[in-house]
Amino acid sequence: MFNRLRNFFIRNRYHIAVFSLLNLACAVSIALVAARVVYTETGRHLGLIWNLFLAWIPFILAYIAHAVSWRRVWLYLVIPFVAFLWLIFFPNAPYMLTDLQDLARASSGAPLWYDVIIVVWCSWTAMLLGVVSLYLMQDIVMRTFGRFLGWAFVFVISGLSSFGMYIGRFVRLNSWDILQNPAETAMNILGLVIDPSRRLAAFTFLYAFFFLFVYLLLYSFGHLLQEQTNRAKALPEQLEPTQKTNVQR
Repeated sequence: MFNRLRNFFIRNRYHIAVFSLLNLACAVSIALVAARVVYTETGRHLGLIWNLFLAWIPFILAYIAHAVSWRRVWLYLVIPFVAFLWLIFFPNAPYMLTDLQDLARASSGAPLWYDVIIVVWCSWTAMLLGVVSLYLMQDIVMRTFGRFLGWAFVFVISGLSSFGMYIGRFVRLNSWDILQNPAETAMNILGLVIDPSRRLAAFTFLYAFFFLFVYLLLYSFGHLLQEQTNRAKALPEQLEPTQKTNVQR
C-alpha cells in the first residue's frame, strides 16, 4: 500500500505540486486580506476573495473536462456542456488584473505597499489559475482536432476572455447574468459588438496580447524543462555503447 502511494506521488509529483502551490497562493491571499480587515477594521479588498473563488471555477471545470476527455464516449456527451460553462466563467481568472486600478484610490488604514502586495498576489494567483485551465482545455482540443486548432483555440479564447473582462469591468455584467438573463445579456453584448468603441478595441487587444504573452512564456518554459529532463535521461543511454566499445578495446 505504501509503495503504491509512493509510486503515485512520484508519477504525479508535478501535478500535485502545481495544485498544492495554487492552493497555498490562495491561502496566502486570504490571509493577507483577513489581516488587513482585522488591522484596519474595514472591508476593503474583501471582494478579491470572491473574485478568487470565481477564478477557481474555470480551473475546476477544465480539470473535470480533461479527466473525462480520455474516454471517447464522454468526450462528445459531457465536454461540450462543461466547455460552455468553462467559457462563461473563464474571464473571471484574468479579470483580476483589472483590480490593480483600485490601488489608485486613497488607501485607508493600511500602507500602500501592503495593498499592492495584496492585489498583485491575488491577481497573479487568478492569472495562473486561468493559464492552467486554458492549458488543460488546449490539450483536449489538440488531442481531438490537432495541433493547429489547439493553438487557434488559445488565440480565440484569449480574445474572448479580454472582451469578457471589458464587459465585467465597464458594462458591469458577470458570468451569472448569462445564466440568469441570457436574452438581455445577449442583447447588451450584441450592441457592443455591432458598435464597438475605441476603448473596447484597445482594451480587448492589449489585455489579450498580455495574456497570450504570459501563456506562451509559461508554456515555453514548461516544455523547456521537459526537454532538459528528456536529454538528461537519454544521456546515459548514449554513453553506454561508447563505454562498452572502450572496454572491448
